[in-house]
Amino acid sequence: MLHITVGQLLEQKASIHPNHEAVVYADRQLRWSYQQFNDYCRLVAKGLMKLGIETGEHIALWATNKPEWLACQFATGKMGAVLVTVNTNYRTAELQYLLKQSDATTIILMEQYRGTSYMDMIYDIAPELAYCEPGKLQAKRLPQLRNVIVLSEQRYPGTFSWNDLLAMAEYVEDAALDARMNSLDPHDVINMQYTSGTTGFPKGVMLTHYNIVNNAYYIAECMKLTKEDRLCIPVPFFHCFGCVLGTLACVTVGATMVPLEQFHPKQVLQTVQDEKCTALHGVPTMFIAELNDPDFASYNLSSLRTGIMAGSNCPIEVMKAVIEKMGARDITIAYGQTESSPVITQTRTDDPIELRVETVGRALPHVEVKIVDPATNKELPPGMQGELCTRGYHVMKGYYNNPSATREAIDEDGWLHTGDLAVMDENGYFRITGRLKDMIIRGGENIYPREIEEFLYKHPKVLDVQVVGVPDETYGEEVMAWIILKEGEHATAEDIRAFCEGNISRHKIPRYIEFTTSYPMTASGKIQKFKLREWARERIEQKKNV
Repeated sequence: MLHITVGQLLEQKASIHPNHEAVVYADRQLRWSYQQFNDYCRLVAKGLMKLGIETGEHIALWATNKPEWLACQFATGKMGAVLVTVNTNYRTAELQYLLKQSDATTIILMEQYRGTSYMDMIYDIAPELAYCEPGKLQAKRLPQLRNVIVLSEQRYPGTFSWNDLLAMAEYVEDAALDARMNSLDPHDVINMQYTSGTTGFPKGVMLTHYNIVNNAYYIAECMKLTKEDRLCIPVPFFHCFGCVLGTLACVTVGATMVPLEQFHPKQVLQTVQDEKCTALHGVPTMFIAELNDPDFASYNLSSLRTGIMAGSNCPIEVMKAVIEKMGARDITIAYGQTESSPVITQTRTDDPIELRVETVGRALPHVEVKIVDPATNKELPPGMQGELCTRGYHVMKGYYNNPSATREAIDEDGWLHTGDLAVMDENGYFRITGRLKDMIIRGGENIYPREIEEFLYKHPKVLDVQVVGVPDETYGEEVMAWIILKEGEHATAEDIRAFCEGNISRHKIPRYIEFTTSYPMTASGKIQKFKLREWARERIEQKKNV
């Protein structure tokens, strides 16, 4: 295990291979060696210290995958402030909730995203900002917030610019930063991420240096990632997929980070080709979009070897296409959740193809995993379905200012209860079979949406499919499938049912089938099934009333 902080890790890599490429933003013509990147992160860290930010203070960061985001991740890792990551899709009420609940004293934000002004939102919830001196905010609704730093050259009332922050660094000695960095404990909280909020209010997951550095190290090991690899990172930094499986995993081995500021399939394919990326991360919907790009065949992806597909259930057919058509022969699947830093299990590059496409792998080193009966908490033998629980170095410290939710998630023996249903085979490989909350009970029969989804992916016209349960007076619940067809294809509900007849049990054949062009999603790429259930109820009511 690595007993080292995030900041010390980068210092170490910069001293071992200072001239090796650390960060590449192809579209910005920005290239940093490990020495240059480390120097820049030290500059940002000293600026934050000059602002008066102490060890353990909370800094919220609200931006896309910009170079400044990356610098803040490692700068806070050096000077000890807790980085609170903010979902780029947040709106006013969600931002206010996060800033207040997290006790953030500082927010670093970009001006706008996809036509939505972040500045309008921050002035809306803290109108006092328009009249205060920078660094002296006293907002009625956000009593802890003092500093607002804008990633822009433009001046905004009451705020600092990013260049102001860099200029402040001149007033802090390197020795002062080194002293601060060396005073940190690897078991200090350094990262706080808010859960997607698919049920109830989002909760702030507290992760330590030790949690995320070690998780990143073993993730990299499972991919056989080395200094020679170049990882294309189109997944958002504000989620563990971006900042642990992506940036931090690269730094643990000295690999090159090639981030995209936001996802676009063409840009991913172009970047992999131009930068000769050997690895690529993505959620299934990203890989589906890349594979189905009209110009897919024109890109040279021969450099690709590995990567990770994660974030939601990984359809077997999509995995096979990534291996066969994209050439990522060593692609791995990772499974976990934010509360576990985030990876619990991962496939290995030398696993047989069947295990790499049909399971989420086995436990990472130093991680315990068991399957329990959700009703009794008794451990179940291989082959039996139950709730997946995990214990080890990777389990969060808890939810910030929420001890009751922490007790619900982590039992007295230190086991994190994931809420996911899974089956373990006799060799310790896991298949995720669904969410406890997603299980459909139809006339007393337990139906797992994942099983029906995997079957429907085999239909030649189906691009993507999501299965949910909807209320039914006779059976309690019925099965509904939301289907996205491949471009240019046409199918009817009767076609889909005919495909199911004789191949899956009658009670599993969807009673309701609807075609759509997109799914409601979190910014981290998770499909919000609770919203699909709401859509389903509305659609069924509409049809009843026709």
